[in-house]
Amino acid sequence: MNKILIADDEQFERELLDEIVHRNFDPQIQTRLAESGRQAIDVAGFWKPSMVLMDIEMPGINGINAAKRIIERDPSVKVIFVTAYSLFNYAYEAVKLGAFDYILKPVNEADTVKSIRRCLGQVESREQLEALASVASSLEEHSSADKISLLMSNVRNYLQHNYMRMDISLDSISDILHINPSYFSMLFKKNFGVNFVDYVTELRISASKELLKDPFLSATEIANAVGYESLNYYTRVFKKTTGVTPTEYRRNHSAPVSKEEES
Repeated sequence: MNKILIADDEQFERELLDEIVHRNFDPQIQTRLAESGRQAIDVAGFWKPSMVLMDIEMPGINGINAAKRIIERDPSVKVIFVTAYSLFNYAYEAVKLGAFDYILKPVNEADTVKSIRRCLGQVESREQLEALASVASSLEEHSSADKISLLMSNVRNYLQHNYMRMDISLDSISDILHINPSYFSMLFKKNFGVNFVDYVTELRISASKELLKDPFLSATEIANAVGYESLNYYTRVFKKTTGVTPTEYRRNHSAPVSKEEES
């Protein structure tokens, strides 16, 4: 079960964020509240949250410094900063620290939920990879076919559920699995018949074909949904893979409109 620590010196803000989390994520989430940076550090030390919603401006130890202390102890913790101060230096400091996201007060529920969902996705993705590490760490040059098959079956399952993550890469997976990237690349191509990039590309383009059948989704929304930050890059990859642009594919594969719908 995922744990979210909410740190804000204003009681109303703490309770509002807590309500948003429980209204949208129960029963899969546990929360604890902290009213200062110092308390946030202490709670994180013994409670081990997977995520922290951290107000930047708090008396004593501010959110930036509290987050630094928490991440030093556990680099896997994801931090979403919450603040009424939209100044660039705050955002820049948060990015340097490695903040997952940055949202402004007054808190917008939809934006907050979206940010938490994305953050939970990263947490769960890493947990899935780490579950494979025990198998991967024992691989040797002459490992049994069964052991390699088990690993690659799990990798396939992971990719099918996480191809849309923009940060997914061969290096990121091999790092968590504690496998040499070159060795992992060789295993991947041997088992799947294509290299890592081509495999992920096929998953993304296949998924985007289905999304293109929905006339209410824009090309940009579809590109982002399958893991491409740039619409132009997605368009180039799509055309290279299919021979047509996303617009052409949508035009050729859109569902016919019935007479009843037209009237």
